[in-house]
Amino acid sequence: MVDWLSLAVPLAYLGVLIGALATFSSLYRKRKSRKAASLEPWFPAHLQRDIYFSLMHLDPSTQQTEKKLPAVPESVLKASLLRRATEDIRRVLALRSQKQALSVLLQRGSVGDDLWQRFLRAEKEMEDEVKDVVAEANAYAPNWGQTIFQSANEMMNNDLYRKRMDDHQSKLAEERAFWDKKKASIQEGFMKELDTPEESGAAAAKAPEAAVTSTSAAPSVQSDEDAVLVEAESVNTPGSGGKKKKGKGKK
Repeated sequence: MVDWLSLAVPLAYLGVLIGALATFSSLYRKRKSRKAASLEPWFPAHLQRDIYFSLMHLDPSTQQTEKKLPAVPESVLKASLLRRATEDIRRVLALRSQKQALSVLLQRGSVGDDLWQRFLRAEKEMEDEVKDVVAEANAYAPNWGQTIFQSANEMMNNDLYRKRMDDHQSKLAEERAFWDKKKASIQEGFMKELDTPEESGAAAAKAPEAAVTSTSAAPSVQSDEDAVLVEAESVNTPGSGGKKKKGKGKK
């Protein structure tokens, strides 16, 4: 016969232990969910999605009676959905570019777990957002969900090119002023180079004249000195005077 009294204590211990673990697990999940809900979102508010939902949930009867506006046409809704898909592409590309760097920082301990939880929550939200956009596109036209993101990507590239063109146009006046100033400085340098050879040519023309005058004056002085020296030698030479005296005595 089984002794239930001896088994009551272990069973009670197991029951208390399982109850405590269940309570702790429930409290931990609730605390974690509250903490995740209190975390700051990874991206700011999705304005394009809010605009699309606002257009979708407008009541046509309320529009016509109170605001006296026509119903929202389908083309406007499609354009709003395309804008929503364009913003989704931007956010998905941002998540893909940031995931690898964030995982490396998390492994090194440079960032906390809260930041990684924010990133995972943003990634899950974007997955649901993409699925919702595909479903909405297929509701407007069959198989449009397969090509809507391709059209949105072309729109995004067009917006980027237009923004770059606007930036270049805004810098056009500044660039023109810079190049005009540089052109003026280059022209001034050329004019200085043209003026410098004329001055050097005038100086070179004056230099030969000064050299000619100095050379012409120097030989005259040398010729006078040579004449004086020749006369002095002729007077002081004894041979010439003795020969003349002997000749006179013979005569």
